[in-house]
Amino acid sequence: MPRNKRESFVYTLIMCFVMVFWMSLYNIYLHSGAFTMEVLKSAWLGLPLGYFCALILDWFVVSNPAKKVAFKLLPTFASPLRKVLTISSCMVLPMVFFMSLYGTIEVLSKTQEWNLIFVVWGSNILKNLIMALPFQLLIAGPLVRKIFRRIFPVGTIIA
Repeated sequence: MPRNKRESFVYTLIMCFVMVFWMSLYNIYLHSGAFTMEVLKSAWLGLPLGYFCALILDWFVVSNPAKKVAFKLLPTFASPLRKVLTISSCMVLPMVFFMSLYGTIEVLSKTQEWNLIFVVWGSNILKNLIMALPFQLLIAGPLVRKIFRRIFPVGTIIA
């Protein structure tokens, strides 16, 4: 896990990329019904705006409150694994909430069916949560932590 503000920022850059790209692939696949090169292309082309939104939300809206909640839930001497799982879970839940709204707005801007915003958003939250939480805890989190520490050993990014 990151140990200072600069490490947190670099870690966030990597994690947001992995999560946004994966969740974009997942959502486009759900709407198209098949995984094709067009799905991959669409996810890649939509990545910059989704990535930017996720970074802003993560860094300025979600991170601090999520960590405060996580540390309130954790006992004083929690294991490192329990800390990672709790913080990750507390980050995923609000990010799914906000990024599902982002996806809803993106879809409805094409269909112009704005009267469905709450139905589509609620549906997106449920669909995204069942993918994002396990993906974060089982794949993205361990993968990004490993990549992060391989590229930036402890102490190489000074506060």
